[in-house]
Amino acid sequence: MGPDPQPPVARHRLELEEPATRFVDRFLIGNGTLGTALDGVPGREGIDLSLDTLWSGGPTRPDGASPPRSAHSALASVRRAIASDDPPAADARAAALRGTTFTESFQPLGRLTVDYASPDDGARTRRTHDVARGVVETRSTWSGRAATLTAFVSAPDEVLVVEMAGDGVREPMLGFQTPHPSTTTEDAVGDIRWWSSTGRAPSGVRPSYLGGDDHEAVRYATDVPDADGLVDAGMAWALMIAVQPIPGGFRLVAGARSGHRGWNERPLGDPSSLLARTRTTVARALRRPADELLARHVADHRSLFDRVELDLSASASASADAAERYFDLGRSLLIGSSRVGGEPTNLQGVWNTQVRPPWSANFTTNINLQMAYWPAESTGLGGLAEPLARFIGELVTAGRSTARDAYGLAGAATHHNSDLWRHTDAVPLDAHWANWPSALPWLVAHLHRHLDDSAADHDAQVAVLRIVEPVVAFVLGMLVTDDDGSLVVNPSTSPENRFVVGMGTSAAVAAGATMDQELVHECLRDYLGLAERVGAGIADVDLVGRAQGAFDALRLPRIGHDGALLEWAEEHEATEPGHRHLSHLYGLYPGTRITETGTPEDFAAARCALRQRLEHGGGGTGWSMAWVLCLAARLREPELASHALDALLGPLSSASLLDLHPMGDLDAVFQIDGNLGGTAGVVELLVQGHGGVVSLLPTLPAAWSAGTFRGFRVRGAHVVDVEWRDHRPVAATLQLTAGDVIVELPDDGSTITIVGPHGPCQPELATGAPTGRRRIVLRTRGVHELAFSA
Repeated sequence: MGPDPQPPVARHRLELEEPATRFVDRFLIGNGTLGTALDGVPGREGIDLSLDTLWSGGPTRPDGASPPRSAHSALASVRRAIASDDPPAADARAAALRGTTFTESFQPLGRLTVDYASPDDGARTRRTHDVARGVVETRSTWSGRAATLTAFVSAPDEVLVVEMAGDGVREPMLGFQTPHPSTTTEDAVGDIRWWSSTGRAPSGVRPSYLGGDDHEAVRYATDVPDADGLVDAGMAWALMIAVQPIPGGFRLVAGARSGHRGWNERPLGDPSSLLARTRTTVARALRRPADELLARHVADHRSLFDRVELDLSASASASADAAERYFDLGRSLLIGSSRVGGEPTNLQGVWNTQVRPPWSANFTTNINLQMAYWPAESTGLGGLAEPLARFIGELVTAGRSTARDAYGLAGAATHHNSDLWRHTDAVPLDAHWANWPSALPWLVAHLHRHLDDSAADHDAQVAVLRIVEPVVAFVLGMLVTDDDGSLVVNPSTSPENRFVVGMGTSAAVAAGATMDQELVHECLRDYLGLAERVGAGIADVDLVGRAQGAFDALRLPRIGHDGALLEWAEEHEATEPGHRHLSHLYGLYPGTRITETGTPEDFAAARCALRQRLEHGGGGTGWSMAWVLCLAARLREPELASHALDALLGPLSSASLLDLHPMGDLDAVFQIDGNLGGTAGVVELLVQGHGGVVSLLPTLPAAWSAGTFRGFRVRGAHVVDVEWRDHRPVAATLQLTAGDVIVELPDDGSTITIVGPHGPCQPELATGAPTGRRRIVLRTRGVHELAFSA
């Protein structure tokens, strides 16, 4: 006989029997500001601590000054090389458009160890992450004794809480290691033990991808804070911990703060005020009973997590159950890493253990930051994108100098990397990495989507218009008239890819790369629509006129002789045909220009281009495969979607389902964007709302034979619930914010019964559905109940 079968894992939970020995296998919880990663070692918990605003460096240009550059001549020189059909020269000249500095690095606070029990070698342990409640638990039993550690990070109370209970628990011993120079103190007040640590972050960190481990790689300032406690770089931080006995065990309450005061403000270098404020926060939490702290945290977390629900358990499929857990974890990670008033989620969310983390754990704006927020609106978490919206506005402010000084253009520009200090210049790397000033046109698409998905008032629309107008101004300055009379972005690159020029020669800089053309088309389209909605006399009349003229003359991406959508304007051979970036497919996803019925030729060409990418090994990273999943959903290819899910949930996930970025001979690293892109992809498989059509169950994987979802949002702020069995819809509820909505359904021969806001109504068929689908029109706003019968 074999071993006893393991009971199925409860919904909304991750359960593992082994503690984590790598960062990527830990359970991650946070409150948007304080991030914690837990090992789950029985009797001795290791907790890695991070703060969203603890970064190296300081404001790069506190006085708004920039190093002088010959912007007009540099841009003109690059354009002359492109006009002369000399890509290598264009690459070389593009160096003059780059800055001289790199982004700073997101920093760890340190590692806390809590020694609270002494289980023997025969102990049985299970660690659990309840993603619906945002609670991690490690439960151990040995020799008739038991110990349970429960941890959560409370947003309402701004603290980490760790409770230890059971007859095997003893008074915990604490240890704290930080990579930064620090000072530690301990004291006791009554039955509460207090422990604190303070220090300063590095004044500068060389990105890890530049290599080198000399004394300049990590630099700490030795200056004394001024009379106001401020420094130019190397902010202070403070950690405060209290341990208190409670019935049946002990609880630990911890809080932390950094000296960050704003992206363009000198930070605090004196930790004394931070320590006092943090102690006050911890003391306030200690006055609450343990049950109350937990209840306040769970209520806050669930108020966000429960906005949508996906239940695939009726499919009776292990792969469907895993996909559901992945979807749930993604939402929990966003809740834990992005809250109103904080920083946007970075490459690793709000979790980090390294002074020189991969890619500086920065805000990478040529896919990763954007992908991290793909699921926000569709899963009812649009409010958690407030840090991103604020970040975009600050980048526009910071990026005005980059547009002016690097390009000699009006408006604002940002390149592929940014940080806490809102770095906007191109970094001093090769052109295929650095010379891509199109981050803002992509980022502002999130602002437009939020307006579409929320009941935004007029003031909110005007506020977005003011952010977008400098972006449009720069975009217009980047357009030139090509030989065929159409407008193209010049210069232009396809992020991080290059094309073959000749034997042994490649280049990156050209005119009219497909992604740039798509971004400009979307940016201008959305701006013109917004300018019309806000009403006359508000938008810049001259800018609107120029934008309309450019939109009408813009060249759309081309299709090659092999039927594939081109990555560049010409039929260049990519140096990496299996490149991880799928930039030329932007118009299919996350963009909305390419649709199956609206642009059938481009749709077929995008399908062909994706197949070519995958045939050459594309999708090799977690975030790249998440993009493949989203594209498969738009293409209505359930087999490809299942392949993408299998990869995401298999080799591209850790034991704790964290997304992995393989690093060759090095250990794979965690990147949160893959988790969140995968979460967005799950929604896209089940409901889509672009192109003026609400599409139900467009790309249902074979393993998802039955299930329900509730609360999914599509463009237009419509909310959709669906139940299905045997791959066929059974019931649906649509809360429509407008009338005359086209709804697309599987063409399965079922009879549709509709009860609208004013009672039963007959289905009204609409034309234009693709093969295998049918369309109806719902004429009135409000709640519509649809039932399907064979």
